[in-house]
Amino acid sequence: MPKNSSTKSIDLDEPLPVAFPDPELALLEPNGLLASGGALSPDWLLSAYRQGIFPWYNPGEAILWWSPDPRFGFAPAEMRLSRSRLRQIRRQAWIIRADTCFEQVIRQCAAAPRAGQPGTWITDDMIDAYTALHRLGFGHSVEVFEDGELVGGLYGLAIGQMFFAESMFSLRSQASAFALYALGSQLARWNWPWIDAQVENPHLKLLGGRSMPRGEFIQLTARQTRKPARAGSWSTDFPGLELADYQGMNAD
Repeated sequence: MPKNSSTKSIDLDEPLPVAFPDPELALLEPNGLLASGGALSPDWLLSAYRQGIFPWYNPGEAILWWSPDPRFGFAPAEMRLSRSRLRQIRRQAWIIRADTCFEQVIRQCAAAPRAGQPGTWITDDMIDAYTALHRLGFGHSVEVFEDGELVGGLYGLAIGQMFFAESMFSLRSQASAFALYALGSQLARWNWPWIDAQVENPHLKLLGGRSMPRGEFIQLTARQTRKPARAGSWSTDFPGLELADYQGMNAD
């Protein structure tokens, strides 16, 4: 990969500052492993996501870059909550906000236990990198509050008109599902076509996720990330909304 040069601002109309290998080369490696090395600077991360690539690596390893096939995610306009999930969420006095405590959300995601994993891939370096993207207006968190306490949420990147979800957590049952549903409802109103969730897991599949061939995903990503972005904080777009504010839009 080419050597990275740091920037203080990001212009998505300019050519990609970091040219990764063709994602089709990931066919040669299991699970879509494409490259190693590089940096977690805004240039590298934004270039990677715009090419359908994301970083994932264990502490102490070199940065590994992935482009799995198929890709897993959600079509916002198709997202639904099952009746059982709706009943559970209705019993809670929860409200949804966005971008009010990004670093707290990512640190909660890092601390969340994961089945079959002894630790977390969300290292301090990753936290610093995505927090920097939040300050640049690309990183966003969707947060669930109960009596003023953060009890669930998710974080990811919005580039152009494409959302790349990274991780979520719940301190109360179904809190992360509510955060994802609220995000999908808002993105559907903005006519955004996809929430990338990278790879399938049983929990995400139960929430309505589906697979997309990598080639189709890369074409969609290239097109959507060039569209005009919704710049800055999303806090005014999620002004303490409750479940009732979403009812009737995307519920079964």
